Amino acid sequence: MFFWIFNIAILLIIIILFILLSWFWPPDSPWAPWWRTNKKTARAICLLARVGKKDIVYDLGSGDGTALIVASKEFGAKGVGIEIDPLRFLISKVRIKLNGLDKNISIVKNNFYNKKISDATVVFVYLVPRVLRKLKPKFLKELKKGTRIVSLRYKIDLPLRKYDKENQIRMYVI
Repeated sequence: MFFWIFNIAILLIIIILFILLSWFWPPDSPWAPWWRTNKKTARAICLLARVGKKDIVYDLGSGDGTALIVASKEFGAKGVGIEIDPLRFLISKVRIKLNGLDKNISIVKNNFYNKKISDATVVFVYLVPRVLRKLKPKFLKELKKGTRIVSLRYKIDLPLRKYDKENQIRMYVI
């Protein structure tokens, strides 16, 4: 009995340490931290990008789906999330279903480098600089003129259109 309690305690400590580490994740790390976009920030993103009913919002590395849920529920947009992590994928699927948005939002378990994003009108990213540099050619190749790219926290080497300093949100337009 003690053996199982000890193992569960060690597992919980490891999980807590990973969560704490993700708060201070190095910006140029090749691995994706488990950063979460809160509802307030997701609203600010949608307002900055002027998300509306005609928009198709893509969230690359969509995590738990918060940004897509806010974009759909509060702004009427359709959404596509691309998430490679199986746990985050399942969490977002459940949250979208519980919010009754499974007809407006689809979540794909895949690597976003492998998925076409050409029908997006808005692309949301909360990714580290190394990944954003690697995504730039994909954006320029696949996205239509006028597509808005919204980046939380980190810059993309594209002409900046709008900047919300308080929320660290940058918007670029192809």
